[in-house]
Amino acid sequence: MSNIEKYRKYFTKDYLMGPNSFRLLDELIRRKPADVQFHRTLDLGCGYALTSFFIANETDADYVYAFDLWIPATENYLRIQESRLEDKVIPVHGDAMDMPFAHEYFDAVISVDSYHYFGCKEGVFAEKILPFVKKKGCVMIAIPGLKAQPQGELKKLFETWAEGDDSLLFKTAEWWEKLLKKECGNCCEIAVKEAECFDIAWQEWFDSEHEFGIRDKEFLQKGLDQILNFILIYVTKN
Repeated sequence: MSNIEKYRKYFTKDYLMGPNSFRLLDELIRRKPADVQFHRTLDLGCGYALTSFFIANETDADYVYAFDLWIPATENYLRIQESRLEDKVIPVHGDAMDMPFAHEYFDAVISVDSYHYFGCKEGVFAEKILPFVKKKGCVMIAIPGLKAQPQGELKKLFETWAEGDDSLLFKTAEWWEKLLKKECGNCCEIAVKEAECFDIAWQEWFDSEHEFGIRDKEFLQKGLDQILNFILIYVTKN
């Protein structure tokens, strides 16, 4: 069991980019399938590489590749050096749709609060993600989602909150399971679960007093919390 309190200094508006990613990652790892190895791990969409620090410290990973499109690798490397993890965490700038790694290179691919931005289209997982995972390796994903498709006033509230096309990125656990089984059900074991850390992950985001967190709190208090959830996805390659 990891000591998540070690990371509390990052639970601020300077570092958090949404509901607390440390809570999501901690639960994602805690509820993983048995026998998952982390020797070489890809942190896909790592943001400020803070999740990479957590993986490096709280698993048996030897190397964690902190991969992101929006945050420059040099900026992340400075944070990595400050945390004295330069021998374990490797910053890489790049696009998930065109990754520069060898096929079957990673024991684990972990993605927290980013996969839904690029992975909702059929074919993305099987063509762009799975080839980089070793046999018996595991892809572990934590993303925001829906308990059910919103209707009526809740649908209007949700679409106002999510602002335009972003509302199309929120799917149910059943939707994700169906998509992944269609893409790679014969070659993988797939498990999709609803996360348990919903309340605390959101509360710590609100407590940061980030301007977006303040806005989110208003919408959740109006009823949005009735339809939102976090989804944990595990795909183990046979």
